[in-house]
Amino acid sequence: MNVTITFKHMEHTPALDERIREKSKKLERYFHGNSNVKWTCYTKEGKHFSEVDVSGARFSYHASAGSDNLYKSFDLVIGKIERQVEKKQQIGKDHIHHHAEKNKEVVILDPDMAWTDHDEDNLGDAG
Repeated sequence: MNVTITFKHMEHTPALDERIREKSKKLERYFHGNSNVKWTCYTKEGKHFSEVDVSGARFSYHASAGSDNLYKSFDLVIGKIERQVEKKQQIGKDHIHHHAEKNKEVVILDPDMAWTDHDEDNLGDAG
């Protein structure tokens, strides 16, 4: 997982880098293989914002969150990305199960007519 961090209108510190990389590791369980995570952190009108773009070969997610506390915005934006990924995974699972149920054939047999095609004299005794 490649992590890129950009800060706009604010100072960059190693502690912020470490926290962002720590939060990005939470996403590794969803994305196997090559994926890119781009963080953009900035302040606007006294509020801290974090934006995250996660992209890979067959997916792309984006989330943005703002808070009075920069670290809180990290938590909020990661939560949004996780919800997007989980929703997409659930939609995929539902889609697979929906098609499986659609292709099932339901056969209802009339119990009275069930034995009319068979000669009862040819049935062996079970006991």
